Amino acid sequence: MTLDASGASLPGVPDSPGVYLWKGAGGEVLYVGKAKSLRKRMRQYVSGHDDREKIPMMMEHVASYDYVVTDNEVESLILEANLIKQFDPPFNVDYRDGKTYPYIALTTGDPFPAIKYTRERHRPGTRYFGPYTDARGARETIEVVRRVYPICRATCVEWKRLTAKGGEPTGKPCFDYHVGKGPGPCVGAITPEEYAERVNDVSAFLEGRRGGIASDLERAMRAASADLDYERAARLRNSLDAVRSVLEKQKVVSDRPLDMDVIGVEREETIAGVHVFLVREGRVLAGNEFVLDKGLDVPESELIEGFLLRYYGETSYVPKEIIVPMLPEEPEVAEEWLSRLRGTRARLSVPQRGEKRALSELACTNARHTLARYKHRTRYDEERLNRALLELESALALPAPPLRIECYDISTLHGRFSVGSMVVFSGGRADRASYRRFKVRLDSAEANDFAMMQEVLSRRFARDAAGDSRFGSRPDLIVIDGGKPQLTAATAVAAELGITVPIVSLAKREEELYVPEWEEPVTLPAGSSSLYLVKRLRDEAHRFAIEYHRTIRDKAMTVSALDDIPGVGPKRRKALIKAFGSVRKLRSATAEEIAAVPGIPAELARDIVRFVSPLAEEDASASE
Repeated sequence: MTLDASGASLPGVPDSPGVYLWKGAGGEVLYVGKAKSLRKRMRQYVSGHDDREKIPMMMEHVASYDYVVTDNEVESLILEANLIKQFDPPFNVDYRDGKTYPYIALTTGDPFPAIKYTRERHRPGTRYFGPYTDARGARETIEVVRRVYPICRATCVEWKRLTAKGGEPTGKPCFDYHVGKGPGPCVGAITPEEYAERVNDVSAFLEGRRGGIASDLERAMRAASADLDYERAARLRNSLDAVRSVLEKQKVVSDRPLDMDVIGVEREETIAGVHVFLVREGRVLAGNEFVLDKGLDVPESELIEGFLLRYYGETSYVPKEIIVPMLPEEPEVAEEWLSRLRGTRARLSVPQRGEKRALSELACTNARHTLARYKHRTRYDEERLNRALLELESALALPAPPLRIECYDISTLHGRFSVGSMVVFSGGRADRASYRRFKVRLDSAEANDFAMMQEVLSRRFARDAAGDSRFGSRPDLIVIDGGKPQLTAATAVAAELGITVPIVSLAKREEELYVPEWEEPVTLPAGSSSLYLVKRLRDEAHRFAIEYHRTIRDKAMTVSALDDIPGVGPKRRKALIKAFGSVRKLRSATAEEIAAVPGIPAELARDIVRFVSPLAEEDASASE
């Protein structure tokens, strides 16, 4: 159905659970989502009440929509997962590289099932284990499995002949049977019943149920030795060594037989790293890592839900518990879907303490390394920063990419302890050695950000005009934190000093850039590299100004504020500062905590609280 020009009407959309699809002008699917109420959820998009950063940009491309009504929310989730997999919409969370991951498969539909390494998982009569993000690790796992439980390979020529004959022995032994890695169904050395038991053992091993394997193999080895079957005992000994080698490499994280996946996430701008620990029987079997193509563009709850849909829609096993850094928006629906996949109850949780919390933090640390390795391998930072500078050049009609950008901010407390900050980004990266801070000299009873900004810029560029090397080279672009009034103050200083550097201001609320003599502000695309760059500039300038403001304010208050309190002399002031470290920390203390300081009576402690509490309110207002 076509979206009307106003976007306000969604004729026929019911107040029912279901899945909706936003489509582009060519009918391509841009986004797939689910909802308890299709009508209410879709109206949020067209009315502009959805506060996710990506939504305004997406809706600019939406020309039509479609929807499917379902009986309940779980069916909506299942349908959403299938449609995302089918259409691969650009605004849904997905794997960054889009590649297929390897699996280990057992051809359970054959008379004598074989094991194989594969990247497909759609053949009927085949059971898949995975996905594995490390292809070499998947191949090594197959080799270990075949040393522990000799089983046929799907690439074996004799196994293919055996399968073609419906499981009847060919009479010709394969090479693997000669070296002890094949069980020999090709020559009738193993019955179908014995082979089926071995396949069950292989399945248990690949699922992570390995706790009793070593003891079972050791008992079988001793029994073979007692029966003087030394050849079989030697094979069992080799299998036992292989199992012990695997178990030694697996980190024990709990004395309890925990069956869970631990998901860690690290987000950065338009990408996110994910690391999944597979914990079976209290041991970490493996760690899988992924990079998603959505980072700060979407709420973390949506990012988690998108990953759960994709990962567990493809994985072969759902554990009893899945630990996540944040629950999805509708955790009970996600749990019901996961439970259906598992066949029994599956639970999502966010641990707050203990061994599970420690594992969650470790998974997030590994996710951070996953993202760092991806960025290094793909030169992501370099490409992103180059793209941001080129986007700024185009959006602001600059003569060249702004390789050096200076951003300014003011921090004051009703005209007191006023400071200015100057941060510098070179090539899109913070150049902290070039940061400068200014103690504003303007004497004002009230805050006057415009006059203060004029003073800071005058001092910076007066030195620049005089050739002061401490400020480095001139910038290619100046960014002022604020709206049109701040821009007017900055351009006045530039005109007075003859500075021709392009100047823009960044408004906080709408993230709009104001350019001199342009009627309309510039709105950078949501999720774009250029928008992230200017926001980082603004946030860094604000942080740097606030830090300096607090430093000089605390220093002044340490010297004078406590002296104004009757009953607090040099000795008691020294004791208070020694006990709390700073006046700022003293302001957050209770009368009982202050009275605990030696030499401070309870009545005086109450006077101190009454005196410093108004300063605490001022402290909060100065940070805004």
